[in-house]
Amino acid sequence: MVITKEGPNSFKISQGDLVIAVNPESKLTSTITLFNTGRGVDGDRAGFVINGPGEYEVRDVSVKGFLSEGADKKINTIYIVNIEGMNLCILGSLTSAELPAETIESLEDIDILFTPVNAYKLAVSLEPKLIIPMNYTPEDLKKFLKDAGEDSVNPEEKLVVKKKDLDGKEGDIVVLKES
Repeated sequence: MVITKEGPNSFKISQGDLVIAVNPESKLTSTITLFNTGRGVDGDRAGFVINGPGEYEVRDVSVKGFLSEGADKKINTIYIVNIEGMNLCILGSLTSAELPAETIESLEDIDILFTPVNAYKLAVSLEPKLIIPMNYTPEDLKKFLKDAGEDSVNPEEKLVVKKKDLDGKEGDIVVLKES
């Protein structure tokens, strides 16, 4: 699997010819497109669009969406995506680091967590193997890394990962450069 950052809140997750676009800011050809904030996309290049809570199955990829509160009290959907035996969790634009207990119980066995930098304590409590920060300014990222006990993390162009690469990882932080 290859993960690249396309914008502050936007990611591209590729596995072979399968492409998952998360909050795309431009027209990205994808198999599945996820939006945390319920917005939509024009055109047929977005594939199967998911923009709210529910359970979905597309080409051996399972997606579960959970309702939460986003910026300005707008709807935010947290997603768990199971692909190639890995659980990816995309928190979206949370305004609070607190979630209902039933949502937290559903967010278990997370391999890779995409989290806003204002939710570090929540991120750690979910015990992911890898943490990818999203939606931040340079100052916010610096504070996030300080909270994590990291002096600095060199941003990477992309993350190439297989399930076996996650063995022994416990909350490791991967910062991705925007493409």
